Amino acid sequence: MPGRLFLTRPAEEIAAAFGAAVPEGQGPRANIAPGQQVVVWDGAALRLMRWGMIPVGRVNARGRPVMETIVNARSETVFDKSAFQGVQRGVVPCDGWYEWTGKARRKQPWRINPVDGSLLGFAAIWDVWKAPNGAELAQVATVTCAPNGDIAPIHHRMGVILAPRDWPIWCAGSPSEAAALCQPWPDGRLKVAHAEGVDWQGP
Repeated sequence: MPGRLFLTRPAEEIAAAFGAAVPEGQGPRANIAPGQQVVVWDGAALRLMRWGMIPVGRVNARGRPVMETIVNARSETVFDKSAFQGVQRGVVPCDGWYEWTGKARRKQPWRINPVDGSLLGFAAIWDVWKAPNGAELAQVATVTCAPNGDIAPIHHRMGVILAPRDWPIWCAGSPSEAAALCQPWPDGRLKVAHAEGVDWQGP
């Protein structure tokens, strides 16, 4: 949807893909979970943000405060919901992600990554949360859409994957231009396999 991400390729390759320096201290990570920091391209630079947005001060259509942490935002409503007003758009680079199927305590983890081994760029929204003491925290949520044929057997949603040529359009284009990019990734480009040998307590 994605549930967790992994980004293990050398920082030099990520920097070359985006034409921007990778934040210092970012080594290979095989288990990036919500609540942790992820690398995000904001349209100009690669920076660290917390994966999971707390839309403090925002309200839903009924005027009630939105309190839950948003890890994934639905593309069908991300441009309409009041909870997302004022957010900016970015791209989350990764080598792939994990999903789970089955019942609690017996869930099967799945590893999803491109067939050709290329770098993925997930569409995302982000903003900066300002605490009462003045501290600021950049936070991000990935954007999801209906699954393609590769993902449908294991999950009813997938992250919106953007082709590199579309990264600038997503970040700086009009809402209608960005919305047009929220489509399932073409079938046959992703491989799904049992996730084995992953340290789920590791970084």
